[in-house]
Amino acid sequence: MKWYHFLVIFPLMALTVGIYYANRVEPFVMGLPFLMFWIVAWVVISALIMLLINILDSKKNKEKQ
Repeated sequence: MKWYHFLVIFPLMALTVGIYYANRVEPFVMGLPFLMFWIVAWVVISALIMLLINILDSKKNKEKQ
């Protein structure tokens, strides 16, 4: 495993442990309660992290060939 594969840990921790710290209604962010915004934001960030890992993996595979 490469070092960038461990980036997956950040969304996992944010959506499991971070929920306890973000568990509040106030303030509203973009019309959403803070907890809902936290979850939506980390789902988007998770997709971006997966995209980054995919790009880095494909660059490594091209270098090997």
